[in-house]
Amino acid sequence: MNAFSDVRIPYGAYWSTPFARWQMSFADLHSLKFAASTGSKVAKEKNWDMAAVDHAVLGFTVPQEKCFWGVPWVASMMGLPTVSGPAIAQACATSARCVSTSASELSTGAASVSLIVTCDRTSNSPLVTFPNPRGTGGVPSVESWLLDNFKEDPNTRLGTLDTAENCAREWQISTEEQHDLVALRYEQYRDATKQDAAFLRRFMTLPFSVPDRRLKAEAGTLVGDEGIHEAAPGSLNSLKPLRDGGTVTYAGQTHPADGNAGMILTTKERVADFTQQTNIDVKILAVGQARARPAYMPEAPVKASKKALDAAGLPVDAVDVFKTHNPFIVNDLVFARETGVDPKKMNNYGCSLVYGHPQGPTGLRLIIEMIEELVLRGGGVGLFNGCSAGDTGMAVILSVEDVTGKRA
Repeated sequence: MNAFSDVRIPYGAYWSTPFARWQMSFADLHSLKFAASTGSKVAKEKNWDMAAVDHAVLGFTVPQEKCFWGVPWVASMMGLPTVSGPAIAQACATSARCVSTSASELSTGAASVSLIVTCDRTSNSPLVTFPNPRGTGGVPSVESWLLDNFKEDPNTRLGTLDTAENCAREWQISTEEQHDLVALRYEQYRDATKQDAAFLRRFMTLPFSVPDRRLKAEAGTLVGDEGIHEAAPGSLNSLKPLRDGGTVTYAGQTHPADGNAGMILTTKERVADFTQQTNIDVKILAVGQARARPAYMPEAPVKASKKALDAAGLPVDAVDVFKTHNPFIVNDLVFARETGVDPKKMNNYGCSLVYGHPQGPTGLRLIIEMIEELVLRGGGVGLFNGCSAGDTGMAVILSVEDVTGKRA
C-alpha cells in the first residue's frame, strides 16, 4: 500500500529561482531571507491560499545568520505567524528528505497543507570557530563550512572526487564516455532555453529580478541560470583528468551555486485550492534511501532507486522520466550500467551537472522539472534520484495523470 496515497502535489504549486554559479548574482543574499521573499512573491502571483498552510519544512545546508530560528522565522517572513515545522539538513539529499517529511506529516493527518522551502548560498559560506581550550594558547579550531567539507569525508578521509574515480574504475567508465554524455547533457539543457526559455518559464519567473542585499530594490535581472559554461564535444577533448591516472575532468562534475525552490503539498481534499489545472493529478508513489560502500557515493542512487521501485511495486521499465542529481556524470553511467536504462533518455531539459548545485534546493528543482516533463509528455511515472554526502542516496517516484483516469 502506498503510504502517501492521500498526499498530492498540486500542479504548478512550486517555484525555483534560476541557479547562479557561486560568487555571482546571488552571492551576497541571505539565503533564508531570499527564499522567503521569493516564495511570498510566487504565492501572491499564483494566488495561493496561504492562510490554509498549517505546516512547513525548511531545507538548507549552509548556515546563515539567525538560521537557528528555522521554520518559525521563515514562515513569519512569509506572512505565516502560526506555522511551524522542522528544519532539515541532509546535504544533497535535503530536498528529497523535505518531500518525504512533508508527505509523512500529511499522511498521518497532522496537517492538511504543507509548505516546503529549500535554499542555500554556497557563496561566502561561514568560517566557523570552535572553542579549543587545550589548544596552544587556547587558539580555537577553525573550519571553512563549505570548502573544508568538500575536501574530505571525515569517515573515509577521501573527497567526493575520489568516490567518482572509484566508481569509474569499477564500472570501467572512461573519460571519453563521460565527455560524450556530458555533451549530451548540455544539449538537453539547451532544449529548456529554446523559445525564450519556454520550459524554464513553466516554473521559474523570467526575467528574474535580482534583489539587493536588503531585498528592497532590484540590483539586476537574470534571463536564466547564470554562469553555465558551454560544453560542445570538441571543446572537451583538451581537458585532462583532475587526478593523475584518473578519468574525471572539470566537465564531468558540477559547480557550487546559489538559489532557492519551494513547493506546496496537500491532502487530496485541498488540491483545488492550489492547483493551476484541476485535471492534473500528481501523486507521490514512493521514497527510497540507501547508503553505498564507503567512498562509492555515485553507487548510492542506484540502491535508493531500487528501494523506491520495490516500495512502489514497479519495475524500472515502468518509469517514463528519469531525473538525477548528478554531481558527477559518473552517477548517470553507473545507474545506466546497473539498471539497463539508456543514459540518453535521462535528464531531458537539464540537470544539476549543467546548471549547478546549491545543495538544499537542487533536488526540489529536479523534481519540479520531472513533473513538468511528465505533463508535457501526457503523464506517466517519474523517478528522481541523487547522491549525498556520506555515500548516501535518495529517490522519489511520482506519477502524473488525469483525474478522469486518462493521461494528463
